[in-house]
Amino acid sequence: MTMLLQSIITGILLGGLYAVIGIGMSMVFGIMRLTNIAHGDIMIMASFFTMIMTQDVTGNVWLSLLITIAAMLVLGYLLQTFLVNRVIDQGPEPPLLVMFGVSIIIRNLLFLIFGANAQTIPNPLATTNILNSPNFSISGGYLVNFIVGVTVILVLRFIIQKTYFGMSIRATSSNRVGAELLGVNTKRVFAYTMCLAIITASIAGLLVGQTFPFYPHTGTQYLIVAFGVVVIGGMGSLGGTLVGGILLGLAQLLGAYFFGTAWQTVTGYVFMLIILTVRPKGIFAKALRR
Repeated sequence: MTMLLQSIITGILLGGLYAVIGIGMSMVFGIMRLTNIAHGDIMIMASFFTMIMTQDVTGNVWLSLLITIAAMLVLGYLLQTFLVNRVIDQGPEPPLLVMFGVSIIIRNLLFLIFGANAQTIPNPLATTNILNSPNFSISGGYLVNFIVGVTVILVLRFIIQKTYFGMSIRATSSNRVGAELLGVNTKRVFAYTMCLAIITASIAGLLVGQTFPFYPHTGTQYLIVAFGVVVIGGMGSLGGTLVGGILLGLAQLLGAYFFGTAWQTVTGYVFMLIILTVRPKGIFAKALRR
């Protein structure tokens, strides 16, 4: 029972990290109907950039994260404005191929610059337990990941529900033609949405880099995690992304508890397939919601 309780707690906390990983992809799909194949590689690129800035420039991981976000914002805006927006009206395939090409370019550049060795971002909380009891413990690193995940989603919810920019996002998500008739520059909304997704990917890149070793090719691994989260929670649903992350984390950790660690990934995606069978559009389906 002690191990079962520990698996449940760790799975819930891991779900917070999974939610941050998936939220950017969920937003981009909910607003642009674009599956961002490069999402995982953009996130890992942010991990590498934050690591280099921390080690060689600032010595402070949070200042490095701010610099990373600023640099990635420029990249995201340019990518959306000069590549994706030029082909987004030509059907779903051209922007998908553009992002696939971006994914390959990022992955190979990271490999050329950093090689194939594992990297990490130092985290003093990674080996620290915030709470120890006879029945379970709570990792400081995992707890921070969960708190950041919930905070990011609450901030995004406030932006989308309470700001003029958020109104334009919801209008574009619901009916792009109607939004344009009301004077909304939807392609500018797309660019700003990509910037928001890049911010969340940069935050996720730091958290992942502080929690697990990462390589130039591990963007694909986290792209699959993001897919799992948004498929379970529902594409475009902010609250659904958090629920999807927690459920995926629980499915993996409980799978490891009952069947062994080798089955952890398998049980997570078997659960995803079950959700797809029962709720093909996810638990909280539809365009961008609370």
